[in-house]
Amino acid sequence: MDHDTRVFPDPDALAFAAAQHVALAATRSVESRGSFDFAVSGGRTPWEMFSHLRGMDMPWSRTNVFQVDERFAPDGDPARNLTHLRKALGDVPATVVPMDAGVDPDNVDSTALAARSYASALPAAFDLVHLGLGPDGHTASLIPGDPILEEMTDLVGCTGMYQGHRRITLTYPGLALAAQLMWVVSGTSKQDALSRLLSGDESIPAGRVVAGESVVMADADAMSDKPSGG
Repeated sequence: MDHDTRVFPDPDALAFAAAQHVALAATRSVESRGSFDFAVSGGRTPWEMFSHLRGMDMPWSRTNVFQVDERFAPDGDPARNLTHLRKALGDVPATVVPMDAGVDPDNVDSTALAARSYASALPAAFDLVHLGLGPDGHTASLIPGDPILEEMTDLVGCTGMYQGHRRITLTYPGLALAAQLMWVVSGTSKQDALSRLLSGDESIPAGRVVAGESVVMADADAMSDKPSGG
C-alpha cells in the first residue's frame, strides 16, 4: 500500500512528532464520533511517545487503548507489553483493553481462548493503529515463517516461539480494521526492513499489512539511501 513518509532528525523528535500525530487523530475522532480507538504495539518507541503525549491536549477520558500484540507471560512480568503500557500511561483516565496473556503458553486451548476473547472485544474499526518494525521485517507479532502469517479470517491469533515467548497478536485481518496505520521506526538496524516496507516488498511480514491509510514516521538513522530489493 502507499505510505505517507515523514523523516525526523533523531529519536526524540520522532517520538514527539508521533505524539502530536496521535493527539490530533484523537481530537478529530472524538469530535466526529465521540471516542478514539487506538491500538498500540510493544517496544521502546511507544513508551517514549507516551512520555510526550501525557503533556499534550489529549481527550484521555474518551480514549480506548488496545494492544496490538503481547507476550504470554505472568501478569506484571517485565516481558509483558501491558506492564510497560500501564507505566507509560501513568494516571491518565484512558480505558485500557488488555490482552489476556497470563495463561499457560503451552496450553493450546487456553491461548486460543485468549485470542477469541480479545477478538470479541475489538471495535468495528480502529481510528489509529501504531506499528513498529523489526530488523527481520516483522511487525506486531507477525513473525517471518510463522503460520500466523497465513491467517486470513481470525482477527487475533497466537504465534509459535519467538525470542523466548509465544505471543498473541492482531493478524492481517485485525490490522485491516485500522482507518490509519502509524509506523514509528527508529535506528540503523531498521534500514533494510524500512526500505523493503516502503518499496512494497511482500516477502517481509510488514509488507503485507493493508489498512485504510498508512503514515510512516522514521528517524534519519532508519532511512537508507537505496531501496532494498524484494
